[in-house]
Parts: sequence; structure tokens; C-alpha cells
Amino acid sequence: MPSRRDVIKMTPDERKTYVAEAKTATLVTNGKDGYPHAVAMWFYADADDTVWMTTYRKSQKVANLNRDRKAALHIESGTSYEVLKGVLMRGDIAVVDDIDVVLDTLKKVTGKMTGATIDDVDDGLRNMASKRIVMKFTPKKFTSWDHTKLGGAY
Repeated sequence: MPSRRDVIKMTPDERKTYVAEAKTATLVTNGKDGYPHAVAMWFYADADDTVWMTTYRKSQKVANLNRDRKAALHIESGTSYEVLKGVLMRGDIAVVDDIDVVLDTLKKVTGKMTGATIDDVDDGLRNMASKRIVMKFTPKKFTSWDHTKLGGAY
């Protein structure tokens, strides 16, 4: 008989679909005081599970990542136990300070969040991008749960 943990675990394809469809993830970095620093982030994920986010170069999360590249991303949904779903990813973040990568990431995240396509890079977008970096999250460990697989049983 499979363990309860094995029953609710998402398959890799289920996990990829769930992450791709999610709008917001909680990014957790390690603060200088030893406490976790958790913030909501918009993102997009590649087919290889790499997660891309952008933030201001001078943000606290970047300061944290300059000290320690280890991070976690948490995505969860559901308003009651029987429909609770989520993914916790642990991995490392590379800080990418390349204007073309920032612009590409801004376009992809904006497209995912709003459905709008940004074809032209105007001065406003380029100016915004010049103040930002990209966080390239490479997951090393996944934990997932999908309580709908329990069929309403606890």
C-alpha cells in the first residue's frame, strides 16, 4: 500500500503544469540576521524547471542573494484541505545583470501575468529594465502535494 505522501505527490508533468499556470510564488531568501525573507514574486518557468523573475537591483532579496544563493520558491492554492495543492522548490539563484536578459524576462513575465504581448522595446521599458536584474532560479529539490488525489478522504 503506497504511503499517503506518495499518493498526493504530483508527477513531474503535473508539477510543471501547476507551476506554469500559477501567477504568484513566494520567494524565500536568507536574510543577514538569519531569518527567512519571504516575498511574493511574479515569474515564468521554462520547460527545464528554471524559474525566471526580475526585481530591482537594490532590493533586499538581491542583497540577501549576494550573501547566499540558496533560496526556496513556494506556490500553493486551495481554500480547503481536500483541494489543497502546492509545490516547494529548493535551489540556487544566479543574479543576471544583462539588459537583454532583463528585457526578455520582463516581456515574458508581463505576457504571463496580463496576456499582453510586448513587441517593441521603448525608452520607458528600457529605462525600467536598466534598474533591474534577473533572478534565475535553478531548482535542486521538489516537494509537491495535491490533496484532490485523496478523493475527499483524510
